[in-house]
Amino acid sequence: MTLTSPSPVSADALAGLLAQLCVAAAGGGRIRIALDGSPAAGPGEIADAMVDPLRALGAQPLRVPASGFLRPASLRYEFGKTDPDSYYGDWLDGAALSREVLRPLGPGGNGRWLPSLWNPETDRATRAAYEQAPEHAVLLVDGVFLLGRELPFDLAIHVHIGAPALARRTPRGLSWTRPAFERYAAEVAPLETADVVVRRDDPRHPAVQMRR
Repeated sequence: MTLTSPSPVSADALAGLLAQLCVAAAGGGRIRIALDGSPAAGPGEIADAMVDPLRALGAQPLRVPASGFLRPASLRYEFGKTDPDSYYGDWLDGAALSREVLRPLGPGGNGRWLPSLWNPETDRATRAAYEQAPEHAVLLVDGVFLLGRELPFDLAIHVHIGAPALARRTPRGLSWTRPAFERYAAEVAPLETADVVVRRDDPRHPAVQMRR
């Protein structure tokens, strides 16, 4: 399967288009969507913008930032606070995300999910309460390095920006993270594995590609 050619879409219409794709893929049931990309690419912004269009289509969106499932600081910072390899492979608690969110909302799951587990700012458990997912739930999980981990998503959307845009839009204090994204591109190749690619070098003029 290959990606279609980039199809330009207006910035205002992007969220609605992605919402339509998600609802079509759900087929009337629950669906688990990954919105993968660097913070500079803005996958969280897109996920937030999809909430209202999904509701308008009769779906019930559930928002889960992957940042609510990071490991404790003692594990994240074992090799320092600016180690790109740790950021790439050790920050996200993928097992917890799968156990508490993805598998309960998947086939045969009981629909009982946890919105967040760990607050990286306070480095304490969030103590969030479990919730029951509706039958027409569209789960939107945004974060970095979500692909290539065998996390059970039903649809993977990768928000892509090239190296020049990444360098330009990454704050100076986070420039140490850029080698992690280079490694991710080389090892996981999200452009080759995602079901949908949103090219967002210029947020005002995005383009969408779909795997067919």
